[in-house]
Amino acid sequence: MRINKLFILFSFCFLFSSGIQVFAQTDEDASVEFDDMDDGDEDDSEPQKRKKNFNMGYYTLGNGVSFLSTTDSYGINLSGYIQTSFQSQMYPEDDKMYSRFRVRRARLRLNGNALNNKIKYRLGLDMVKGSETDAEGVGAMLSDAWISYQPWGNNKLSFAFGQRSTPTDNRELQMNSATLQFTDRSKLSSIFGTIREVGVFASGTFKISNGSYLRPSLAITDGDGPIGVDRRYGGLKYGARLNYLPFGLFRLAGESRQSDLAYEIKPKLVIGAAYSYNDGVSDRRGGRESGAILYQNADKMTDLPDLSKLTLDFMFKWQGFSVLGEYVKTWGHVPSSIAYRVRNDGSVSSDFKIDGVNHIENYIKNRMMIGSGYNLQAGYMLRKFWSFDVRYTHIMPDEYSFMNNDLYFNRSDYMDFCITKYLTKSYAAKVQANFGLAKTNGAIRNPEGESVSGWEKSFTILFQLAF
Repeated sequence: MRINKLFILFSFCFLFSSGIQVFAQTDEDASVEFDDMDDGDEDDSEPQKRKKNFNMGYYTLGNGVSFLSTTDSYGINLSGYIQTSFQSQMYPEDDKMYSRFRVRRARLRLNGNALNNKIKYRLGLDMVKGSETDAEGVGAMLSDAWISYQPWGNNKLSFAFGQRSTPTDNRELQMNSATLQFTDRSKLSSIFGTIREVGVFASGTFKISNGSYLRPSLAITDGDGPIGVDRRYGGLKYGARLNYLPFGLFRLAGESRQSDLAYEIKPKLVIGAAYSYNDGVSDRRGGRESGAILYQNADKMTDLPDLSKLTLDFMFKWQGFSVLGEYVKTWGHVPSSIAYRVRNDGSVSSDFKIDGVNHIENYIKNRMMIGSGYNLQAGYMLRKFWSFDVRYTHIMPDEYSFMNNDLYFNRSDYMDFCITKYLTKSYAAKVQANFGLAKTNGAIRNPEGESVSGWEKSFTILFQLAF
């Protein structure tokens, strides 16, 4: 049996190598994703030019292992990265340090294209449960699984089907998590973001006057976040985004990366706006844990609130300097037909009391992420690949919102300062030291269950290595 397996493996490798060239990307081609080959100033679509960017038997850390057909009509790229971290946190009025080591992220990604870039696909695996989703089962491991069709083999128009990041989230969540300026995303992203959804997506890139570009995108999903093993509730989620780039495209996929490692020669700016409406949400954010919170009407049929979200953002880069700004506002829409709430044990109750008074609408909004917030961050990249970055995030919950919860949230201001040393000329290897402050909005509970208020302090060291 073992001999047979070896024979099959050998035969597969022989047949594979007869029609495909194995290569690794050089430093000049810093983009590792087939759908991010735009560098803003050059055309990488010509097969002959791509061949010049690859050397047989030469490997560059972080760019993965790639295979191209001899005709350049199809290819695949296997890449991944690991982030390990140490975090120490101190709560106000508490001298005790709460520390932990963790594997923050461990990702594998297979990108591919076929039919001269008309077909693209991605399979992404998240090997650390819960790093970006609350789902159980397959939903906790599968990050990306989609196929896209590009009629002209370029980014002018693309239709994607499957599970992927949604364009209706804030800009930071459109960026590769291996390129973050800080050891983690902002609280704006963690509070309001749905991250990945299942559905159909359309996007395009259109050049208009004076070298500026428009990048519109549409998304119709089931509104229940990443795929899982449990039932999916509610209706569909509809959303759109429009990005405007007045000074042209960013170099080396810089629009989807944070620090200006490409050192933009000319100023580059992108301004974006997005809106979504989720018809029937069964969790706090509308897309992170389907079925976690359920309601029923008078006929004991499932009846759910709706959630809408508005996002405004921008990003600017020039000669190592970068600025990112984001604003998010959410609204909850509670139908008057809701009469019961479903408890964790499956039983139903008509109790919607707040401070002893039965109020269905306010009770339901108290279990949703309703409110607004903004995030501002800026940084500078030295020529020696040292980056110095600062960030300020402000959260403004509505009067009735789960963001007032004193155990998990109820923090109004977050400030971070981070120093990053890139060990290569790319995002492949880096070491980050992040110091953070969080101001409580009144009393909160520390891990011991004690009520405290003031400033939380945290310190995180993160090491990243991509292959």
